[in-house]
Amino acid sequence: MKEKLKSIVLVLLVVSSLVESYYLMYRLPGSDTIIRSATNYIKTDYMGPETNVESLIYPDKMIIHMGEDKHTIFYPDSTFYNLIFSLIEGRSFDSFQRRSIQNIDLKEMRQNNPGIELTFGSGVPVTLLQRVMQIQPDSLFQTELIDRVWIYNVNNESKAHALFFSTEGVVYEAGKADLTVQDIQQQVDFGTTWTPYMTINGAYYVPETPIEMVESTVDMGVYTAEQMQRSLFFDSSITRNIREKDGSEIYTDSKRSLQVRQEQKWMSYTDPAAMPAGESNVDKEVLAAVDFVNQHGGWNGNYRLSLAGGGVGKNEVVFQQYYGNYPILERPQFQYGTIKLDLHQGTVSAYERSLIYIKLKEQNKQIKVLSGGEELKSKLKKLSEQSAIVDLYPAYLPARTEEGLHLTPVWAVKLRSGEVMVLD
Repeated sequence: MKEKLKSIVLVLLVVSSLVESYYLMYRLPGSDTIIRSATNYIKTDYMGPETNVESLIYPDKMIIHMGEDKHTIFYPDSTFYNLIFSLIEGRSFDSFQRRSIQNIDLKEMRQNNPGIELTFGSGVPVTLLQRVMQIQPDSLFQTELIDRVWIYNVNNESKAHALFFSTEGVVYEAGKADLTVQDIQQQVDFGTTWTPYMTINGAYYVPETPIEMVESTVDMGVYTAEQMQRSLFFDSSITRNIREKDGSEIYTDSKRSLQVRQEQKWMSYTDPAAMPAGESNVDKEVLAAVDFVNQHGGWNGNYRLSLAGGGVGKNEVVFQQYYGNYPILERPQFQYGTIKLDLHQGTVSAYERSLIYIKLKEQNKQIKVLSGGEELKSKLKKLSEQSAIVDLYPAYLPARTEEGLHLTPVWAVKLRSGEVMVLD
C-alpha cells in the first residue's frame, strides 16, 4: 500500500512538473513575453503590415519588342504587365548553358525578334528569383545576380529562346523553356495598341508621344520616435535621449543608437556590434532584411527589392517604394521612398527609413502630361552631354504639404555615374 502511494505521488509530481514547464515555454495569451537573449529584438506594437520576399521581387519594367524596331513598355501593376508576368511565373526554365555576350547580336534581337525583356535594376540573386519564376536549380549560375531576362522568338524557328543576363556580364540560355512561339507572340501583341517607344542606341527608351500620369496628394501618417525606440531596443527603459542642436534626437543604450531627424521625419538606426567577421551570402541577407522590416516598422505601401548587395562591403539591401505603377524618388532635400539596411551574416548593423507613411486616401488628384517625342529627346540630349544616360523612367517626386504628401510626376534620368536626375 505504501509503495502504491509513493507511485501515485511520483506521478503527480511528474505531471505538475510537465504542466509548469509548458506554461513557462508557451505562456497563456495575454501574459508577459518570455525574455530572450539580448541579441534578439522584441516585436512591440503594430506599426505596419508584414510581407514576404516573393511580393518584393518583380521587374522594374517590361520592354515589349514587336519587330520592325517597334517597342513599348509596361510598368509594374499595370494590366498587361500583370498578365504577362503571371504567364512567365507559371512556366519553367531548365538546362542552362553559358553563352558569350560577344556572340549575341542584341541589336538584331531588339529590332527584329518579337520578345519580352524584363529588367531587374541592380540585379536579383538567382536563388531569390527562383521564388517567383520556375528556374530549375543549376550549379552553373546559382550564385549569380540576374539583372535582365529576355524571352524572344526567332524567325523560322519553332521554339522560344530565354536568356538570363548576370550583373557580371555573363549570359545563360535556358535549353528548355516551357514557352511556345505562340505564347510569346500572343503577349507581344498586347503592345501593339500601347504607347510606342523608340530606343536611343539600345541604352534606354523614349516614348514617341507624351504620356499621362496622375498627380496626387494623399493622406499621410507619421511614426513617433518613441514607437521606433520601443521597437528597436531590447529594453527601452534603459535608453538615454540626447537632443542635438540641429533638432534631431538620439536614443542610445550604450550599444545601439537611433537618430531621428524631426525636420525630415527620417530615422537612422545603427548597431556596431552586429558586424561579425566572415563572408556574407546575398540571398540570406535579403531574407534577413525582410524579416527585420516586418518586425520593426512594417511595409506601409508597395515596395520592390531595388538593391541586393552593392553597398559598402556589398552588404547593403535597398527596397524602393512605389505609388501605383511608378517609383517614388528619394531626394536629398526630402528623404522618402526607400528602406535601406546594412547586414552582416544575417544581422542588421544599420537601418534607415522615413517615419512618414501613406494612408492611401487621396485628397485630390489630377492628370499631368509628361513630354515625349522630339521635345523629350532634345532635353535628354543636353543632359547626356554631361554624362551618359543609362535609363529613363516615369517616377513621383514627393513633397510634404499642409494637405498631406504631394506626389508630382516627373521623368527620372539615371546617369552612368549612378546619379538620378529629375527632368522637368
